[in-house]
Amino acid sequence: MNHEPNFLEHLRAELSSGRIWLDRAIVLGYAIAAGLFVVGFTLASDWVFGGFQRFYRAWPWAVLVTTPMITAGIVWFTLRFFPGASGSGIPQIKAALHPALPDERRFMFASLRLTVAKIGLGVAGFAAGLSIGREGPSVQVAAGVMQHARRWLSPNTTIDGRALLVAGGAAGIAAAFNAPLAGVVFAIEELSGRLEARSSGLIITAIVLAGLVAVSAFGNTSYFGVIRVPRLGWDAMGPGLLVTLLAGAAGGLFARLLIASLTRAPERLNRWRARFPVRFAALGGLAVAVIGLVTGGVTFGAGSEAVKQMLQGHDELTPLYTVLKFVATWLTAWCGVPGGIFAPSLSIGAGIGDAVAHLASSDLGPALIALGMAGFLAAVTQAPLTAFIIVMEMVDGHAMVLSLMAAAMLASLISRMISRPLYDTLAEHMVGKAIATSEPVQASPSSSSPAAGPSSS
Repeated sequence: MNHEPNFLEHLRAELSSGRIWLDRAIVLGYAIAAGLFVVGFTLASDWVFGGFQRFYRAWPWAVLVTTPMITAGIVWFTLRFFPGASGSGIPQIKAALHPALPDERRFMFASLRLTVAKIGLGVAGFAAGLSIGREGPSVQVAAGVMQHARRWLSPNTTIDGRALLVAGGAAGIAAAFNAPLAGVVFAIEELSGRLEARSSGLIITAIVLAGLVAVSAFGNTSYFGVIRVPRLGWDAMGPGLLVTLLAGAAGGLFARLLIASLTRAPERLNRWRARFPVRFAALGGLAVAVIGLVTGGVTFGAGSEAVKQMLQGHDELTPLYTVLKFVATWLTAWCGVPGGIFAPSLSIGAGIGDAVAHLASSDLGPALIALGMAGFLAAVTQAPLTAFIIVMEMVDGHAMVLSLMAAAMLASLISRMISRPLYDTLAEHMVGKAIATSEPVQASPSSSSPAAGPSSS
């Protein structure tokens, strides 16, 4: 530390080993592949959900049959062949990074095999019209691709499996939301707890390459366009605070419901779900279909189109529809299908902001919608930095940085008074089951390392 670096010495060290550069090239190739998988997942999801919407408009009552049938099929197939693919995907990667999890069981939660299954089953969820998102699953998709690079690296490489998982998860968020800053913060706040110097370059490289793939496919535009934010004065303080308080309380309640549902607490319904998971999924799918019919199809899918319409001044999610979207998303997650909650959470938060904007009778609509999105997502995930940066990048809301940050932090604080951290709790539950299971570990086709049996969603 007391000597200046010797440039020539460092240059010779860098050029002395061709294997180091080969390892780096392998990782770069897998980072690009991770972006391609996320882009493919996005295109397939959008195409299939577009087909569902056309089917719904032609035969609306048919969803009372198709949605329960597809949901039951998804859950059966997941439990039978790919138990590690159920649920969001973020708790699985947090479980794979958990220090208590034995290395030989890491592939229960992240592998190339699970990546392919996650994409296929996630797309099937959109075909059913379930209230799911693809952003959370993209974390598991990209992480599964990145960790596969480990089998091709040299035995003495300094690139470890944990760094590959964190880089893949961050790249998944960045490519899914077209939000590179959110990818970096997500890696620190949700996955690793800190950004180590030796892995920071790998994480940023993965984000850049996966993000470039996404930009090449979809263009360098913000997810929800550019919002028109009026000058925010003291008159916005009351409505903004009300949105934040409502979003924080609702998000905390949502997280608490999910934890109680997905950790199989000893309530009667969860005991019945554990005994008859496919029947439970069929009933849950039927309830989601009924809710979709009642709302005219607004609550089907991720809800991104509803958010875009609200930002343009159209009422897509009335207060009643927002509550029903809340219920549909909870029921979908409770069924155990592979699907995320990020995008539905954003639509619920947008509905809260839109409702308050109508009460305030002002031109603050877009700003309050953005505050509701950041507040509800921060409350559900209890990751306020990630939440406000995701929303800021999705709406190109740099003029609202301080407002979004304050809303996310306050909503997250309210949520912590109501619920335990959602992803941490689910990850610890998965790790506990993985450690406790005594079933023999089966080899994963995508890796030389073993994989084990089922995990909770």
